[in-house]
Amino acid sequence: MKVLFCTDGSKISYHSIQNFSHWSKEFTVDIICVIDWSFLPDTVAIEDSEFAVQCANSADSILEYTESYLRETGMNVGRKIKICGSTVDAILDIADSSEYDFIVLGSHGKKGIQKWLGSVSQEIASVAKFSTYISKDRNARKKVLFTLDSSDLSVNVVKKAIDTLDLDDKDIYLLTVYEIPDYLFLEGNVDANWILEIEKKQEQAASILLNNFEKILCENNLTVKSKVILKGIPSQEIIKYSNKENIDLIVSGIRNRKHLSKFLLGSVSKRVLENVNSDVLIVRF
Repeated sequence: MKVLFCTDGSKISYHSIQNFSHWSKEFTVDIICVIDWSFLPDTVAIEDSEFAVQCANSADSILEYTESYLRETGMNVGRKIKICGSTVDAILDIADSSEYDFIVLGSHGKKGIQKWLGSVSQEIASVAKFSTYISKDRNARKKVLFTLDSSDLSVNVVKKAIDTLDLDDKDIYLLTVYEIPDYLFLEGNVDANWILEIEKKQEQAASILLNNFEKILCENNLTVKSKVILKGIPSQEIIKYSNKENIDLIVSGIRNRKHLSKFLLGSVSKRVLENVNSDVLIVRF
């Protein structure tokens, strides 16, 4: 398995690869450090300046330290990549030039207008061809939450996780959320018992769904610790449950879509990524 690890030398980036190593099976990691001066005006030429030399030396130091650190922790290190340019574009260019199973990076988190515009991690998760593992802090690396629905995407996500992640001795949680339709426009015309019956059928369908996924995991000698059915807005319920239960990793999926803006990750995945304390694995299909 091949991993592209993105680092700027920060603790948050190192937490991401530390966390990932506890979930993954054997892998080789390529390290990339981007010298990003894209924020400077086009009229400023710095390629041959002392500033450029200092940036390059700093990137070399980060790469050397990172290689040493990863080897000391028992990881297999492949290439060390130093590149200049926009952080997002540089990472995507390198990712597109090779076949990786995962891109691993830390997220510093954004607030206010920056959150709305999107972070580096969100942009990469939106358009990268490969699955993306995003971490905010070091955690217990024990509790994994699969967010599921009735689509074939969820089935593919679980099967890929079984193939690529080390889930032995982990606490596996299965969660699905069904939405409550807005019946206000029918108020006065709908029998309350009819609404209750609809919700009962939704809950029964959700229970069958989770049982089916539990069977897939059991067939691979994995035990499910908890199956959770919630009702409401999916992103809100996933965020509340994950933070309340101190989930370490949320696994969800996204389909490949062409011609999407970098800022479009998908409403549920985007909101979850922005607001949970846990790591997030976006599995790409």
